[in-house]
Amino acid sequence: MVKISPEIIAENDRFIVLNKPAGLLSIPDREGKEVSLKQLLQQKYEQVFTVHRLDRETSGIIVFAKDAEMHKFLSQAFEERSVEKYYLGIVNGSPAEKSKTIDAPITEHLVKRGLMVIHKSGKPAVTDYEVLEEFGKFSLVQFRIHTGRTHQIRVHMQYIGHPLVCDELYGDGLPVRISSFKRNFKLSKYQEEEKPILSRVGLHAHRLAFTDMAGNAYNLEAPLPKDMRALLQQLKKWQG
Repeated sequence: MVKISPEIIAENDRFIVLNKPAGLLSIPDREGKEVSLKQLLQQKYEQVFTVHRLDRETSGIIVFAKDAEMHKFLSQAFEERSVEKYYLGIVNGSPAEKSKTIDAPITEHLVKRGLMVIHKSGKPAVTDYEVLEEFGKFSLVQFRIHTGRTHQIRVHMQYIGHPLVCDELYGDGLPVRISSFKRNFKLSKYQEEEKPILSRVGLHAHRLAFTDMAGNAYNLEAPLPKDMRALLQQLKKWQG
């Protein structure tokens, strides 16, 4: 099996919190052909229990329980919305309203499997967003999700006309290069082609705040990954 060592943010006898790299599945998919974070953990621990999950392309903070009792407690905390979940994302454009709550139900597309849509018959989905920085063509946005629907932030940002960068399902799917925002960009004579700075959905699970069964409060963060940091650095340089 592939050797990947996701960074451990916090660990005790009852749960483990990790910083999942982009591109790694949280749990095995239907085919079961690709390695997942859960499988990697199962190599090290006798058993781990899935509490929640992140999309493959989303990086960031994720928690797994180590016993059935903690799994039940944490799953219930997520279900009852007592866990605070914050994300950072880079979106196309800049929303006119700099902070807002999007309350729009989400369901799976009737025909296209794996695609989620806004529909009145869907499950409740609530996302708070706040624009942190604006760079003309792009913005850095913080999200807090109160529900955990599949692709929730991605669907909600498409809904208000500002999809996440590099999102093939809900945006244009185009990788972000310096030439995307720097005028008169020219390749150096040593470069044959321009490499993208970011080529996956620009979304990172940044922070989790929760209380465990013993009443201990946790407020845990996963730092932004290298690819998103690099894009923000270039945006600040050329558009700040």
